[in-house]
Amino acid sequence: MSGEIHFYAPGLKGYRTSEYAAQDAGAFVSVSVTGSACALQCEHCHGRVLEGMAPVNGQGLFEVAKQAAGRGARGLLVSGGSDRQGRVPLLRHVPDLKRIRAELGLTLRVHPGLPDEETAAALGEVGLDGAMLDVIGAEATIREVYHLDASVSEYEAVLERLARHGVPLVPHIVLGLHFGKLLGEWRALELVRRHRPKLVVLVVLMPLYGTPMAAVEPPPLPEIAAFFRAAREAFPHVPVGLGCARPVGPQKAAIDRLAVDAGLDGIAYPADGIVAYARERGRAPLFHDACCGVNW
Repeated sequence: MSGEIHFYAPGLKGYRTSEYAAQDAGAFVSVSVTGSACALQCEHCHGRVLEGMAPVNGQGLFEVAKQAAGRGARGLLVSGGSDRQGRVPLLRHVPDLKRIRAELGLTLRVHPGLPDEETAAALGEVGLDGAMLDVIGAEATIREVYHLDASVSEYEAVLERLARHGVPLVPHIVLGLHFGKLLGEWRALELVRRHRPKLVVLVVLMPLYGTPMAAVEPPPLPEIAAFFRAAREAFPHVPVGLGCARPVGPQKAAIDRLAVDAGLDGIAYPADGIVAYARERGRAPLFHDACCGVNW
């Protein structure tokens, strides 16, 4: 195995290892347009992920971005909690998103949830770097984990909708989302294959304190390894990366080694020792203080 491997450290949390100590946490900023509020309260999250993002707090998205740019930010992830239909309320922020691109020149990514036609069309006019959305391949997971009254076909419709309006697709597939078991992940992989993603991001269920899944065990390592290899083979000409979320401790290091072994193109927040592990396998490391796939 040879070639480059990218390591990412977006400013979503403090991060430092013996191999990656120069992180500029302000280079890529995550913002929530809803603060910590989310109507869905998914079993694996309960809004906890939003707590690590900067809230807009009535300032206006452009003002938040301008302040971040003044502190040296080069990119912005605009996220937020979902409504009962699974939509992140981005439509009213599109004028600010356009100003951010035109006046500040920041790299822009969004978490749109399941945007409707009007929102997808508006996002297509912004010039986004990518739209990041979890693609779920099992109705049971949509209902029981996301608390959504939706079908798998709606996720494919969203991929089609965003692509049709020129929004670059950065689909995420969460391994073990159904209470630690692989259920719809293989179907999700097939859905994503039917479209033209800019980047495919794999993540692994990360049990979060204070959520109903806090004690759930993620999928066994052999199942994770098999999925990593299948995703790599499914997208020979598209970057495939390991995203931010996965278990901590020894499991994280083991999962990261599997990602290197499978030939994935990048890893966010790599465990200590993984840079050396990649080098031993002939992979030249490149470091980015940004979201997966953002290579300034």
